This record gives sequence, structure tokens and C-alpha cells, in this order.
Amino acid sequence: MSDEEHHFESKADAGASKTYPQQAGTIRKNGYIVIKNRPCKVVEVSTSKTGKHGHAKCHFVGIDIFNGKKLEDIVPSSHNCDVPHVTRTDYQLIDISEDGFLSLLTDSGGTKDDLRLPTDENLLSQIKDGFAEGKDLVVTVMSSMGEEQICALKDIGPKN
Repeated sequence: MSDEEHHFESKADAGASKTYPQQAGTIRKNGYIVIKNRPCKVVEVSTSKTGKHGHAKCHFVGIDIFNGKKLEDIVPSSHNCDVPHVTRTDYQLIDISEDGFLSLLTDSGGTKDDLRLPTDENLLSQIKDGFAEGKDLVVTVMSSMGEEQICALKDIGPKN
């Protein structure tokens, strides 16, 4: 063969997929599924019996984990569905900028400044009020398929 060396550009995510396959018949309520290219939490699953020629079908009803929209899909139970990798990470809130971006402290001691305030009015007011009162807040960020959003808030006591 040849003696030349091959150099590959490294990708930060090491080529990791945003989803993994799982057989439709094994996906349960409260699991996750990709419907119409959106990561969804499954709220309802119903399985129909096999017809004269064919497969049992699974009817999934899911709620988009980022915008709350209801999506539906019907898949043969023996086929594979895409299931999103969903991760939750806690960050400590350092600051809120004028333009609505949060400054968060990561576990490694660095800062993460690319996250907007949530669109959920209740969560938004809790974060703003708690920060204004000088409370020590920890936000939980849910990330999946290249999107991130704040989904929860914890108060870990007043700042010292």
C-alpha cells in the first residue's frame, strides 16, 4: 500500500449521533422519541393488532420537549424509531445580561454564556425575581439534538 500518513480533522463531538435507533414496540410512555425531526417525550402509546397482511402498528403521541407542541406518529412495531439523546445538566447562575442571555458557571469552573432566558413566563419570573433578591440559583438545562433550554430552577440558599 502507500506510506503516506492520513490526517483527520477532529470533531468536538467525536461524530456522536444525536439519536439512536430503538425498536418501536419497545418504546414506552414517558420515554423519548423523535417525531418529525423534533425530540419528544412520549405521553401516549397504543398498539394495534396485526391486520390480515402485516405488522402491528404503534401509535405515538409525544410532546416536543422544547416548545411543548403535541406531535403524533404511527410506526410498525417491528421497525426502528429514532430516540434522541437527552441530557440534563445543572449550572449555577452568575449573571443575567441586558439582552436576555444568562451567564452560567459550569462544573469545571468555566462560564457558559450562550443560553437565553426561558420563554416560559413562570420560570422566567422565578429566575429574574430570585436573582434580584440575591438568591443562589441553580438552573437545569435540558439538551437534545443540538438544542438547549432551561427546564427547571433550584434555590440553594442566599449568596454569602
